[in-house]
Amino acid sequence: MQSRTPSDSSPSSRPSPPSNVRTGRPRSAAADEAILEATRAALVELGWSKLTLGDVATRAGVAKTTLYRRWPGKSELVVDAVAVLFDELELPDRGSLAADVEGVVRQFAAILDRPETKTALMAVVAESTRDAPLRDRIRTSIVDRQKRLVLEGRARAERRGELPRAPDPAAAAATADLIYDVAAGAVVHRTLVSAEPADAEWVRRFTALLLGGLAAAATD
Repeated sequence: MQSRTPSDSSPSSRPSPPSNVRTGRPRSAAADEAILEATRAALVELGWSKLTLGDVATRAGVAKTTLYRRWPGKSELVVDAVAVLFDELELPDRGSLAADVEGVVRQFAAILDRPETKTALMAVVAESTRDAPLRDRIRTSIVDRQKRLVLEGRARAERRGELPRAPDPAAAAATADLIYDVAAGAVVHRTLVSAEPADAEWVRRFTALLLGGLAAAATD
């Protein structure tokens, strides 16, 4: 008598799920947004020292376990809460490199002028002086993500003929790093350290200085 073959629906014959498939509950974008918004509101009201993850969870209307699954600590949470604000930066085509730079500098200064940005950025930068992983998170979540604006601006200026094409990708990346450091550093110092306004006249003068240096660097 011929033996019966196990049915395909038998548990032993079912294929195992891929190891990279998540079997837990998926992350909720709405929950993430609520948590980050609550973090920024708590920073303005309480300040860095009194901010707790428990308070943020209550404000966001989520369980503490939901928050802890996403962020291991206060520093990481605050970095991400600020990072999404900088993601609002855009580089619309205003017709010239100078106009493009002035536009994005004004946007950047306006974001830095928000109470939640001031509190959060100064706090996490101070914390990062003794926390290397936090410095890395600031770099990847804020700095590296916003360098795209420099690369976009340079590529657009090259297409317009305002700047010569970079000789190679490595040189372009190095120049982008330098431009970002100069621009971001100047605006942060002006608005947060010196507490002076980045008004239209300052932005115009700064842009002229930046582009003068960029033109000189392009001819080296």
